[in-house]
Amino acid sequence: MDKASVIGVVLTIVLLLGAIAIAPGSSFGAFIDYPSLAVVVGGGIAATMIAYPMGPFLTMPIVIKKAILPNPPEMAPAIKTLVECAEIARKEGVMALENKAADIEDPFILLGIQMAVDGSPPELIESIMRSEMMATAARHKMGKGLLETLGRYAPAFGMIGTLLGLIIMLGNMDDPAAIGPGMAVALLTTLYGALVSNVVALPFADKLIFYAGREMQIKEVIVQGILAIQNGDNPRVVDQKLSTFLSKKERTLKDAA
Repeated sequence: MDKASVIGVVLTIVLLLGAIAIAPGSSFGAFIDYPSLAVVVGGGIAATMIAYPMGPFLTMPIVIKKAILPNPPEMAPAIKTLVECAEIARKEGVMALENKAADIEDPFILLGIQMAVDGSPPELIESIMRSEMMATAARHKMGKGLLETLGRYAPAFGMIGTLLGLIIMLGNMDDPAAIGPGMAVALLTTLYGALVSNVVALPFADKLIFYAGREMQIKEVIVQGILAIQNGDNPRVVDQKLSTFLSKKERTLKDAA
């Protein structure tokens, strides 16, 4: 989990626990109700299952893992690899990159290099690589959609749970002393729904789309680099061209490496 996510989640928990601790007459136990939690989480997951086919739905654990433990790609190493390939292609020809391919770890760069070595025309290389980008973007969009769907339905099931609690409470009006605690438990599902939606599902969906945008930017750099290599551009020109995608701080770090 990146630092911003850790700080955000911890800060939210601290604020909520602090509010409960300083509120007169409150207790932490009053905010724990497992049936209410089951209605919100189970109902949200069930509604998401209804909204998506089984195949995409089963990817939700992977999506959640990527949201909690992201492995964002870095642009500077990709540019460094492309510049190295440009130097080899400039000195020894594009065919010499076949030996370099074994050292390339990025599969997207490797795809472009292999097509360049095979002598594919630039238009075909760009078309295939952009098709790969579109497929990746579609997968990211689906993952974001899964979390957004959970974020939409969790509050709704929180309200459903509250209504169930109120119905049960109103059906047992013989004991006036139980009305207050019953109302509190009924309202907990609304609280749980709001927390699941606004602390977990929707923020991490936005985090996913941020990293997806960053990945698309890096892939665009790679496409431009591969086309420049095949065109026989000077490695210095390739470096300068691709470095325009970097921020000033990233350029400084890249030059210092």
